[in-house]
Amino acid sequence: MTDTATMAGLDPTTLEDLFRVAGSPGLDRWMDQTRRNGGCADPIHLTGSTKTLDPTTGTVLHHYSTDAEPGGRLRVACGNRRASRCPSCAWTYAGDTYHLIRAGLVGDTAKGTPDTVRDHPRVFATLTAPSFGPVHNRPTSGRCRCGTAHPEGAPEVGTAIDPDTYDYAAAVLWNNHASDLWRYFTIYLRREIAKRAGLTQKAAREQSRLSFGKVAEYQKRGAVHFHAVIRFDGPEGPDTPPPHWASVGLLTDAIHAAAARVAVEVAPAAYRPDPGRPARTQPARTLRWGTQLDVQPIGAFGNGEEITEQAVASYVAKYATKAAETTGTVDRRVGNKEALILLEVPDHPRRLIEACLDLHPLYPDRKLLDWAHMLGFRGHFSTKSRRYSTTLGALRQARADYRAAQERRERGLPDPDDHPEATTLVIAHWTYAGHGHTPGESWLAANIRRDIADARETARQALADLPDLDDWEVCG
Repeated sequence: MTDTATMAGLDPTTLEDLFRVAGSPGLDRWMDQTRRNGGCADPIHLTGSTKTLDPTTGTVLHHYSTDAEPGGRLRVACGNRRASRCPSCAWTYAGDTYHLIRAGLVGDTAKGTPDTVRDHPRVFATLTAPSFGPVHNRPTSGRCRCGTAHPEGAPEVGTAIDPDTYDYAAAVLWNNHASDLWRYFTIYLRREIAKRAGLTQKAAREQSRLSFGKVAEYQKRGAVHFHAVIRFDGPEGPDTPPPHWASVGLLTDAIHAAAARVAVEVAPAAYRPDPGRPARTQPARTLRWGTQLDVQPIGAFGNGEEITEQAVASYVAKYATKAAETTGTVDRRVGNKEALILLEVPDHPRRLIEACLDLHPLYPDRKLLDWAHMLGFRGHFSTKSRRYSTTLGALRQARADYRAAQERRERGLPDPDDHPEATTLVIAHWTYAGHGHTPGESWLAANIRRDIADARETARQALADLPDLDDWEVCG
């Protein structure tokens, strides 16, 4: 299973539990379950049974019960998208996101998007937050404005040069309203497109449709920014060609104009926690996009462009599994400031979280307390318009159907695709029974996950010379 050298650094509790797991009679089945869920770091435990019947005769074709499983439980993948919580499930989520974004760029008839979508004008846009105060960085000139040339990976990069003057309240309020900024941006974008096409908004809608897929990413300073694929389609979506006036240049100009128009007003607020203490106040604010707006045309594979379809899909997929924890904060809710000390959160993200906690009584409808660990951001990390491409649900269903077909073959059950008349009835009863691993199980699951990742990397290297292949295409 493993050698003594690799276990030498384990703490006594984990080591003792590991020997217990290794000596248990259900180890082989536990290992099989864990491999099937990809080495999930926090599996869901289920108890129950399924019974497959022939509805005509009532004959039991197959019966399964968790009574025979280790501990009487079936362990299934948690499905968490966060790499900090479960690298295995996050890898699956990233793979699904990759295929979703890529299908909207190159087309995939199996996923409901025609190949002709590749000829539609499309760009990769990055919309950022404004400045809330100077932060340590690594400019091309080599020296930060603090006078230091910070090395790559320096912990101070992204933190405030002067924390006492940095506007932490504005930073978290901006994150909190980032989804509203995006919503207004999409509204203004359609108006700016119509204006540049010399059409009314109604006429522009009748001739074209705008589709997008986007992902949120945290900068080191803790501000959210959005990466978005924005595509011109015809009036019926990707199945129809865009009008003659739709071009990358027009789309680019419209994006810049729309972003400049967006403004979200935050009303002034006051809160008096105690009659004998002064009231907390916040001034009125106007939230806008930052000036660092980047819009790049997306090229096709093999044409030498820097921004290619594969690069865009891979980039979006990568950041779909990351959140505020990349800035040094935690990946779960924080109830009070004292917890930040116990969790050893670094100074800059700690101040941002404290700003959320302080602002919550002033803006209770913004739920800043619930989203303090996200530095105020409360939106979805990856979203798409309805007709951009397939959906994550459809991709998950395709994977579930594939596994169900495998199980039917293994059990000798009829395939409804081959025998439409051979229907079966499945009666299932499941009960949630907990989640997670014991310390020893957690160590074993991590090793299984690494073995699976190594196997994927080996497969990727073996096929690296084939065109248009990425990790998720080889192994997804």
